[in-house]
Amino acid sequence: MNTRARTRILTATAAASVSVLALAGCAAGSGDDAEGGDDKITLTVTTFGTFGYEDLYDEYEKANPNVTIEATNIDTGGNARTDAFTKIAAGSGLSDVVAIEEGWLGAIMDVSDTFVDLRDYGIEDRKADWVDWKYGQATDAEGRVIGYGTDIGPSGICYNGAAFEAAGLPSDRESVAELLNGDWENYFAVGADYTAKTGKAWYDHSGFVWNAMVNQLDEGYYTTDGELNVEDNAELKERFELLGAATEGGQSAAQTAWDWNGGKSFVDGTFATFVCPGWMLGVVQGQVEAGGGDATTGWDFADVFPGGAANWGGAFLSIPETSQHKEAAAELADWLTQPEQQVKQSAAAGNFPSTITAQETLASEATPNEFFNDAPTGAILAERAKGVVAQFKGADDSVIQENVFGPALSGLDRGETDTQGAWDAAVELLNELVG
Repeated sequence: MNTRARTRILTATAAASVSVLALAGCAAGSGDDAEGGDDKITLTVTTFGTFGYEDLYDEYEKANPNVTIEATNIDTGGNARTDAFTKIAAGSGLSDVVAIEEGWLGAIMDVSDTFVDLRDYGIEDRKADWVDWKYGQATDAEGRVIGYGTDIGPSGICYNGAAFEAAGLPSDRESVAELLNGDWENYFAVGADYTAKTGKAWYDHSGFVWNAMVNQLDEGYYTTDGELNVEDNAELKERFELLGAATEGGQSAAQTAWDWNGGKSFVDGTFATFVCPGWMLGVVQGQVEAGGGDATTGWDFADVFPGGAANWGGAFLSIPETSQHKEAAAELADWLTQPEQQVKQSAAAGNFPSTITAQETLASEATPNEFFNDAPTGAILAERAKGVVAQFKGADDSVIQENVFGPALSGLDRGETDTQGAWDAAVELLNELVG
C-alpha cells in the first residue's frame, strides 16, 4: 500500500466519524484452519444494506457440506466503507469475501493489491457474462480484476398511489410515468403542485435526490481523468440550485438518511415519492414493514426517471489477499454472481443484475411484485437500464456525497440555511475533508 493511498484511507475513515470497533470484530475468522480432518472450512462474508443472500448461503452450504458460511451484514454502504478501510489500514480483519460498493470503488483501486487478481481464478472466462462497463469497473490500472459484479443501479420512481390520489393526481403506473416524464424541472413542478394541494412533502430528503441528479451527469464530483470537479462545475451548481429551490419551497420531508422515523414516514404519508435504483426496492419494503405497513400501504414503481437513464450504486464481491481460503472464497463469490443466482437475489432484494442473461430473464418473465401493487419491477428496471453507463467515481466520491453534501443539504432541509449557504457550506467541507 503506498503512502498516498494509506493517507487517503485514514482520512476517509476519520471523516466518516463512525465507530467501527464493534464492526471490526464481526468478520473475524477469515483465517480459520481446516476443521477436523474432513477439509471443512468456514468462509466469512461481509455485505451491507439489503443483499438478499440469506437463502443463497443456505443453498450453497447444502450443495457444499464442507463449507460453513459466517455472514456479516453492515447496515449501510457508508459504514461498510469505514469498516473495510479501517481493516485495510490495519492489515488484518477482512472477511474471505468482501462486498465493495461502486461509490467507494475508486478509493479501493488505490489499494487494489489488497485484493486478489481474479484472473487467477478464471474470471476472464466469464467476462462476457456482464455488461462490459461493469467488468471494466473492477479492473485496475494494471489490468488486474478484483471484483465479481453483483448488481447495477438503474433507477425508477417509487411513489405512493394513495398519496397521489389524495392530491388529485393520477395513480396508475402508466399515467404516473407520463406525468413525471421529462427533466428535473418537471419533477419539481409536479412536486410543487402536490405540496400546494396537500401541505405535505414530495420527496423524503434532499440528499438522495441530489445523489440521483449528480449520477446522471457525464462527469460528477470527478472528471474521468480523476480530477476534482465540484467548485467550478456550472452544471453541478445549476442542479444544486434547482433542488435548493424545491426544498426551500417545502418539497423535502427533511428525513434522516437511512432512518425515515423507523420506517413510519413511509407509512403515514410524510412524503409521496422516492428515488429508487433497483436495490432501493428492498429498502422501501423493509422500511414500510418496519413502520407497520404492508403491500396495502400503497407504494408502487413507475417506469420513469427525471432526466432519463441513471445508475446509482451496484456492488462487487472481492477476495482479500489476507484470506487463507482464497480458492474456496473465489468459488463462492463466482457462484453468488452467476446469472441464476442473480435472478434469485433480485427476487429477494429487488436489486437489478449486472449479468446480461439475468437481465434478459427478468425482462421476459415480468413477474408481478406483490408488494409494489404487482408492478413488474424486474421488467421495469430492464427498461430503465437501457443506455445506462456508470459514472466514473473518484477516490473520495462517497466521502463527498455523504460527508460534504450530506451535512450541507441536511441543513437546507431543516431550514437552517438557504441554497447558497448550503452550497458554500459544502465547498468549505470539501476543502476541509478532501482538499
